[in-house]
Amino acid sequence: MKENLFTPIQIRSLVLRNRIVMSPMCMYSSEDGFVNDFHITHYGSRAAGGTGLIFTEACAISPEGVISKQDLGIYKDEHVEGLKRIVDICHSFGAKVGIQLAHAGRKALGGRPWDRFDKFGYDDELEIIAPSPIPFANNWKTPKEMTKDDIKSVIEKFVKATQRALKAGFDVIEIHAAHGYLLNEFLSPITNKRTDEYGGTFENRIRLLIEIVEKVRATIPNEMPLFVRISATDHVEGGWSLEDSIALAKILKTKGVDVIDCSSGGIAFGAPPNDYYRAHQIVFSETIKKEANIMTMAVGGITSFDMANEIIKNKRADLVAIGRLFLQEPYLPIKWAMSRNIKIDIPNQYQRGYYLDI
Repeated sequence: MKENLFTPIQIRSLVLRNRIVMSPMCMYSSEDGFVNDFHITHYGSRAAGGTGLIFTEACAISPEGVISKQDLGIYKDEHVEGLKRIVDICHSFGAKVGIQLAHAGRKALGGRPWDRFDKFGYDDELEIIAPSPIPFANNWKTPKEMTKDDIKSVIEKFVKATQRALKAGFDVIEIHAAHGYLLNEFLSPITNKRTDEYGGTFENRIRLLIEIVEKVRATIPNEMPLFVRISATDHVEGGWSLEDSIALAKILKTKGVDVIDCSSGGIAFGAPPNDYYRAHQIVFSETIKKEANIMTMAVGGITSFDMANEIIKNKRADLVAIGRLFLQEPYLPIKWAMSRNIKIDIPNQYQRGYYLDI
């Protein structure tokens, strides 16, 4: 039988009820990294809507690693209780839950998209760090070039964040190495101008990510899936390329990574792909899946059931991550399934909305 969007999938010991994933999306609604009622409502409603796997927004591993000061965090033991509330409510509706561990690097403290700032990354207490002292744009703060001790500290913070994620009960760990944030900054020759063992050659630029992956994989149970989100290309001449991503994916597979989450861009200000179109990134998930022989997740501009289903049916990816549509429609999987007469579990409380004989 040919697989489709609603075919269950097993990754290590984890079984997802379908291939629909809610992509990590910043909500800019936290204070000091803590979960509040908004987050419980936001994630719980998408779980009730039939999603197979729900990712939290990027959870910062340190206070200076936040994308905005309103991000969720996992840099305090006290954060665990609230994150567990997210996990528990999603589990109660049959969804599995992943956490994206992140450090924003030179793009930290950038503010919320609806705020209008004259400058970004400025904070009296927190110092922004990056592989090299290159600001993201003219109105962004110049980051401090990381020392070896800074690098060691970041690795340790990823490990501690992973330990907290385990206590909160998450089903999947994803390491964020995309969109111009810290780990992506190490990967890309656009932002990494170091001359030590963490810069220069491809092998050196991937070193930090590989060390973090090894540490995280050693921390989590063998049966737990590990994802890595990458920017498959920088969309910048002389930057990180799809060929680099294929080579990296092959190495990550040997280190125990199960799924490559294939996004793109973010390293350079004002440099979106010139050939943007709906689902324009699917070529990355398809190519990496084929060339590296590893499971992939497609994301970006996927706007319909037919588009998402085609990706799975034609083996262009193993999972499909949806972002903006989930902001419009929490019950998107139920809506898609009902439109195609596909059987899907609907919470008892909501069945009257779909079946007239109840």
